[in-house]
Amino acid sequence: MVRRTDTRQRMLESAADLFHAQGYHATGLNQLVAAGRAPKGSLYFHFPGGKEQLAAEAMRLSAGRLCDALREVLTAAPDVAAALRAVVDLLGTALSGSGFQRGCPLAGVTLDAAADSEPIRQACAEGYESWRTLIAAYLTGQGVPADRAGDLATVTLASIEGALLLAKAAHDTAPLRAVAGHLTATITAELP
Repeated sequence: MVRRTDTRQRMLESAADLFHAQGYHATGLNQLVAAGRAPKGSLYFHFPGGKEQLAAEAMRLSAGRLCDALREVLTAAPDVAAALRAVVDLLGTALSGSGFQRGCPLAGVTLDAAADSEPIRQACAEGYESWRTLIAAYLTGQGVPADRAGDLATVTLASIEGALLLAKAAHDTAPLRAVAGHLTATITAELP
């Protein structure tokens, strides 16, 4: 017998995948239920707030997974240049491996639904903030003054996010590599 939590987790993971690939509005309820291999009534049983609740929780799951992957990459990198190359490699490999369909796991839903849904907006904002906080902590650990690390983390995140969008549109990871090079120079200039 399948446990209730297994169905819920399966639905959450398949929803995260679908929202990443298609965005919020292009992903229908029937598709979410089918992908989660769940009975029709289970969506509202497990997610009483419906598709909106499922999307918000899926964004938190996706954000947490990417935050963990970024933390692993940053922890292993010996310096800022290597860290940026590793982040770009991680994101570029995922993007190109998806046939340039899956960039940032939050971007599509943020653009698609955050203006209309406070729970979704909040989940996306929390996800982006977790990445920004991680980057700021990494930069501080590399010697960037704490009063500059937050701003540099914002610039880094925004630059990489924009590069992912450009790479997705161009079907080429060159924008990611270009941004990594410029960010390396910018951040290195802030080091003692």
